[in-house]
Amino acid sequence: MPRNVLFICSQNRLRSPTAEQMFADWPGIETQSAGLAHDAGNPVTPELLAWADLIFVMEQVHRSKLARKFQRYLHGKRVICLGIPDDYDFMQPALVQLLRLKVTRFLPRG
Repeated sequence: MPRNVLFICSQNRLRSPTAEQMFADWPGIETQSAGLAHDAGNPVTPELLAWADLIFVMEQVHRSKLARKFQRYLHGKRVICLGIPDDYDFMQPALVQLLRLKVTRFLPRG
């Protein structure tokens, strides 16, 4: 059974969609991405959080905001902060390299 992996950033325009696309073909997982800002491309919802087995946030501020807005939906969920600042464009090679370095150790071995 695939694990559902959710990537979260602020706007859901650069970092989390890059991660979603990068790991979409990873064996044994399904990916989605969302944003915490009110005008995010795909906003975080309780349904998305219920779907997710593993949640990655890009910055500590995202972890705090997620906990503040959605605490009751996070029970038993693993939330991992990647520490990736909002300094990158969509699919920028440096961002791809950083995501590969920080995310793959938490994913099932293919």
